[in-house]
Amino acid sequence: MYRIFLVEDDRGIAEAISVQTALWNMETVCARDFRNVMAEFSACAPQLVLLDISLPFYDGYHWCREIRSVSKVPVIFISSAADNLNIVMAMNMGADDFIAKPFDQSVLMAKINALLRRAYDFGAATDVLEHRGALLNTGDGSLAYEGKKVELSKNEYRILLGLMQSKGRTVSREKLMELLWESDEFVDDNTLTVNVNRLRKKLDAAGLLDFITTRHGVGYLIE
Repeated sequence: MYRIFLVEDDRGIAEAISVQTALWNMETVCARDFRNVMAEFSACAPQLVLLDISLPFYDGYHWCREIRSVSKVPVIFISSAADNLNIVMAMNMGADDFIAKPFDQSVLMAKINALLRRAYDFGAATDVLEHRGALLNTGDGSLAYEGKKVELSKNEYRILLGLMQSKGRTVSREKLMELLWESDEFVDDNTLTVNVNRLRKKLDAAGLLDFITTRHGVGYLIE
């Protein structure tokens, strides 16, 4: 079943789209917190995004840029602001299509189905893990925060992935060393400490202060 993430503040339109997509055996998850769309995007892990332009707090262009910084998931804008300037801006932000409101539901579903076929003939969607606005792309091993990419080594990525996958739970040093053993490098307790310290410096420099908590004698935690 395909999952669609819908960012639309008109509840009537959102409900109508949810009903229509369900008829096509698709699940639609509607954004609730328009201040924190990326956290909901990450939790949803959708195969397609429907995005309005006029939204509370930040407009659709902002969220399209944020999504494009971490994911190649198909994005369709749906908006009554369907003049040429807005259509061009949407495409320049990375959108795949634009549908003007009011729209016919059959046209919407035809465009959704066509885009899903094109996108997923070549593979599955990329998963993105989110915490405190930091977005870890498990497809290419990149980290983004506030629209900027943070370069990670392979070991730093493995450590951060292990911690973010276990968010809220302490991960033992032994478990993290097991993750590092997947590399070709020799790994011991000191190697782990060095890599964690380097990762912390990069996170601090990006503005993600105190992102990783130490549980002395046990391991590390992302809260």
